[in-house]
Amino acid sequence: MARYDRKAAILFKLQSAAGVDAAPSGAANAVLLAGPPKITPLNSSNIKRDLIRPFFGGSEELIGSTYVQVELAVEYVHSGTSDVVAAWDPLLQVCGFSARAILATPNRVEHNLLTDYDTWKLGTMYYHDDGVLHKLLDCKGTFSLKQKIGATPKIMFKIMGLDGGIVTASNPVQTLSAWKLPQAVTDANSGALVLGGAYAAGAITGGTEYVSDGLDFDLGNALEFVDLLGTATEPGQSVDVSDRAGKSKLMLSLTAAQEVSFMAAVKACTTQSIGLVHGTASGYKMLTYLGQAQLINPTKENIKGRRMIGFDVNVNPSSAGNDEVKLVGL
Repeated sequence: MARYDRKAAILFKLQSAAGVDAAPSGAANAVLLAGPPKITPLNSSNIKRDLIRPFFGGSEELIGSTYVQVELAVEYVHSGTSDVVAAWDPLLQVCGFSARAILATPNRVEHNLLTDYDTWKLGTMYYHDDGVLHKLLDCKGTFSLKQKIGATPKIMFKIMGLDGGIVTASNPVQTLSAWKLPQAVTDANSGALVLGGAYAAGAITGGTEYVSDGLDFDLGNALEFVDLLGTATEPGQSVDVSDRAGKSKLMLSLTAAQEVSFMAAVKACTTQSIGLVHGTASGYKMLTYLGQAQLINPTKENIKGRRMIGFDVNVNPSSAGNDEVKLVGL
């Protein structure tokens, strides 16, 4: 019987401790996928035997330690209610964000980076592939945000986990009501890109608005599979994040005077904030705020004959640390 690529389902749940299968369910932990996911089901460090014999020919490879990697996308939209957490929050937490903060005046949910890496959350993922279940344990990850004009706003996750086994299993019945309908990134649905503004209480104030093609952001976690010999009390294998370096890209429509000013700022290594609010309805809006952005590598771009100026962007922490990015559901 044929099996189909689109008959996929992913469940994800935070673990109580390392090595403990969180047993996610279709009723409580289903992920609404925004496009086909991709799995590397057996990423192993194969070891060549390199046998020498009196004839040509290869030899077997020994299968070393293994881990599993999954890439998936979800839609970047709030929960439908200003002070209710979005369904994608557990995935965010295994990427190094703290448990969401539910705040008032106005009602909102803030997602901030962890300040204590020892409290980094781990997760269990069940990847159902039309009759086959792949289990990933002790998951950590990274992500990129996509908010470009004319597209669906998305969070693109890369999740790495220890190999929890593979079995035959029917796809689960999923409850997906917590996942909400986003708005396309358009001039009518998205606020202006703001450079140099300050964030406070669910709003960006001050700064200068610019015509742009939207905002992308890459968290830039350095994911590592660590393979050591463990003990009776401490496992040797783990997924670690060894560093983080946020990146972004901008394309702006600038006046001649603005282009000259931006070029001077690039040469002076100036940093400034970048902010964008997407969405028009309460409960469905997301604010993205990059606090310390350095524009580099200016380029001349063309959109339907319009002169645009492109920049690569380094997204760095302040002297306080762990504050490169803030995501706020409104």
